[in-house]
Amino acid sequence: MKKTLPYTEDEKKVLKQLKTIIDPDYDDNIVDLGFISHLKVDNGKVFFHLHLPEKDAEKQRAYQQFAEETVLKLKGIQSVSIIIDKPAQKSSLDASANGLEKVKNIIAVASCKGGVGKSTVAVNLAYALKLMGHHVGLFDADVYGPSLPTMVKPTTTELEVNNNEGLIPLEASGIKLMSFGFAGQSDPNQTAAIMRGPMVSQVINQLITGTDWGTLDYLVIDLPPGTGDVQLTLGQLIPLTASILVTTPQELSFIDVEKGIQMFNQLNVETIAVVENMSYFICDNCDKKHQIFGEGALKKIKKQYGLDKNFILPMTPDLTIAGDTGNPIMITNSNKEIVNTFQSLAKTVQDHIEEQEKSESEAPIIGYQRGHGLTLHYPSTQKPPKIITEHTLRSACRCAKCIEEFTGKNIIKKETLEKELEIINLKPIGNYAIGIEWADLHSSLYPIKQLNELCKHPETAQERP
Repeated sequence: MKKTLPYTEDEKKVLKQLKTIIDPDYDDNIVDLGFISHLKVDNGKVFFHLHLPEKDAEKQRAYQQFAEETVLKLKGIQSVSIIIDKPAQKSSLDASANGLEKVKNIIAVASCKGGVGKSTVAVNLAYALKLMGHHVGLFDADVYGPSLPTMVKPTTTELEVNNNEGLIPLEASGIKLMSFGFAGQSDPNQTAAIMRGPMVSQVINQLITGTDWGTLDYLVIDLPPGTGDVQLTLGQLIPLTASILVTTPQELSFIDVEKGIQMFNQLNVETIAVVENMSYFICDNCDKKHQIFGEGALKKIKKQYGLDKNFILPMTPDLTIAGDTGNPIMITNSNKEIVNTFQSLAKTVQDHIEEQEKSESEAPIIGYQRGHGLTLHYPSTQKPPKIITEHTLRSACRCAKCIEEFTGKNIIKKETLEKELEIINLKPIGNYAIGIEWADLHSSLYPIKQLNELCKHPETAQERP
């Protein structure tokens, strides 16, 4: 349970009632299984998150409805608001049984297209965080083509096992390292693997959880390109804190960025920044920036997904030389502009974590009352929950189907807003947004910031009596 204060008597009664629900797959009650969090009872109104194992949407809704009906049987309970949340950590990964036990934050660096410089960003982000005074590890999750053995030169490539049979990570300039490229090969630079997806996922899981990382502030994971089995499995098994996407200016690359954002949304992991690599180059004879791949679509990504942390890297031999020689540019300091960019990226990661930790206690409990709308309840304020009507929510949708690409105008059809709207599923996206599935099969994504803004306007939100 994610509650530090003592439970009230009403909350204890609700927990006792929820313990009557037995999950058939685990043969235990949903409270002891850790399926319940953020429980709050306020004047007969019950709010909580339901962390369900992987089930299809129909089973999730049935589970949600059964939990709601069970709690409503209690005397004095007027309403129940439940959010279906990601699976409880203990049902997907027992962190106490692996080397991630003392790792505070795990940052995934990803690209959905190969050859865009993802590994370069991952390596230099790790060293930028290290230079800020953090304890940092770097994990290369690419089994087919590991880059870490080339880009970083550890003091030794001989892996050892500790007394608990955990792998001792290698080190280079204070960064802890692990890669399939270091495992069981006399020449790590020649390591390649031929294996199917399920086996790859198993190898990666064993490697990252079987490494004794010790106490780390950040573990940066260099994910393989794509949005397939490996990425999804790792995202489900490992408690990722946030993700960073790497791309190039071509339109094809940005289509893949959108896929990446959607993938991490499904995993309830917030994408906090986009890095555009090979954005431009400056020739030797002039100071002009030549954008040979075009200007990219950073503005479009920012507008559609609210990602205002975007970073640009130029085409320069400095990055290539640093990667090929195993001396990260954050260590050689051979290009001030690039070093400053990676420092800013690391600062963004650090600020995001601090803001997340600060706002967790202030985050609203979000639920849905059929016929009323979305409810936002802030327990610390002791005020009734705010309600945003279905009509207001749908009118505020900013997905590609509802907003005209070039003008930014709302193009939601009038007949859509005139008919009865119903939400059939709520899905938290990390701590920063809520995904909504509508009865007409439309899907919307609302950042918490946007919902808070909607609550400020009396014509769009009301307090529930």
